[in-house]
Amino acid sequence: MKFSKKLAMAAVTALALVGTVACSNGNKNSSSSSEKIPSKITKKTTVVFWNSMTGVQQTTLKQLTKDFEKKNPKITIKLENQGAYNDLQAKINSTLQSPNNLPTITQAYPGWLWNAAQNKMLVNLTPYINNKNVGWGSAKASDINPDLLDDAKIKGTQYGIPFNKSIETLTYNKTMFEKYGIKKVPSTWEEFKDVAETIYKKSNHKVVGAGFDSLPNYYTIGMKDEGVNFSDKINFSGPTSKKVISYYADGIKKGYFRTAGSEHYLSGPFANQKVAMFVGTSAGEGFVKQGVGDKFTYDVAPRPGKYTLQQGTDIYMFNHASAEQKAAAFKYIKFLVSQSSQLKWANATGYIPVNEKTIKSKAYKDNKSIKLPDKLPAKLQDAMKHLYSVPVAKNSNAAFQQLSSIQQNIYAAAEKGQNINSQIEAGKQKFDAAWKQ
Repeated sequence: MKFSKKLAMAAVTALALVGTVACSNGNKNSSSSSEKIPSKITKKTTVVFWNSMTGVQQTTLKQLTKDFEKKNPKITIKLENQGAYNDLQAKINSTLQSPNNLPTITQAYPGWLWNAAQNKMLVNLTPYINNKNVGWGSAKASDINPDLLDDAKIKGTQYGIPFNKSIETLTYNKTMFEKYGIKKVPSTWEEFKDVAETIYKKSNHKVVGAGFDSLPNYYTIGMKDEGVNFSDKINFSGPTSKKVISYYADGIKKGYFRTAGSEHYLSGPFANQKVAMFVGTSAGEGFVKQGVGDKFTYDVAPRPGKYTLQQGTDIYMFNHASAEQKAAAFKYIKFLVSQSSQLKWANATGYIPVNEKTIKSKAYKDNKSIKLPDKLPAKLQDAMKHLYSVPVAKNSNAAFQQLSSIQQNIYAAAEKGQNINSQIEAGKQKFDAAWKQ
């Protein structure tokens, strides 16, 4: 998900040149709202799907695709893996210069496609959602979580359909909680701090109380809990921002908080009982299960505070495709987010279901089809009460990514016992510059 400034600038320059062509090249399919959506796919149609799924994710996607093709023999889905998210983003950016070389559909974060949307290169999916032949007849009938569906919009237009999604949750060592007399799982930031400090002290400083996997996520949700949305209006060195930063920095100075650091994720230190609890992606529970084994009992809970960050990509469709390809692609998307497909997908990959019927189903909550059942399904509804995502705006993705290195510098200074104000001021300059590039 790293943002490449050079590629982004190249894409902007290219789009300035090709945007007009993309909209006036005589392609009758350039406006999804005006073209007729085929009610049936009557001839062989191939849909190209760019994705970044690996391992069990890729295996499961291939199996679901085979299931779809069996039910729709005239449609072939060509899965083209582009590597990691940053590789996929770079491929999309470079190919925007030649719109006809773009795939039919792609996984993407909405921020990646800001310029593509501005230049009318994406398909407005609302007519497809409302079409009873290839869609559901209405957004409500889709059973897709409305917050997730809304987050797949760009400037108010429904260009995306949510697919592989995760939220941040709290993972904690239940056995350790019992050992140190912690009777209540923290649900507020004050409780989170108190529990972390208690365990750190009672363990004679052998166990760090807590940490956060993602520094950009920590800051974004910390500000949201303070009533501040992520935008270029944030004053990074202002009192609210300093309050959020200092909460973590103070804990690091005193030893009861830590960052993931060079280990990148806290699931490893957690499994080795070096950290009592951590906030991280729900999609990482498989790594927790594998690492913990039978060493102790772990559990999951909603992220402390009011909000949790939802992440993961949506599926977007490009305008150059034929009417048949668009209809076929949407039928495929509809299949991927159906109740049964989302059950298979969630159980196999650890991603949360985007389909609300799946979330509420006994089959998901019990997840008895898994040898070692996940802890999350039974807690997911409570954990998803207040979702937040990084708002889609020009350069919001770049600014969000910049938060990682900015905060690393701040908390590295805190760990050394240094005054962090100079790092906050330096961070403000980088943060503001990211919004203006």
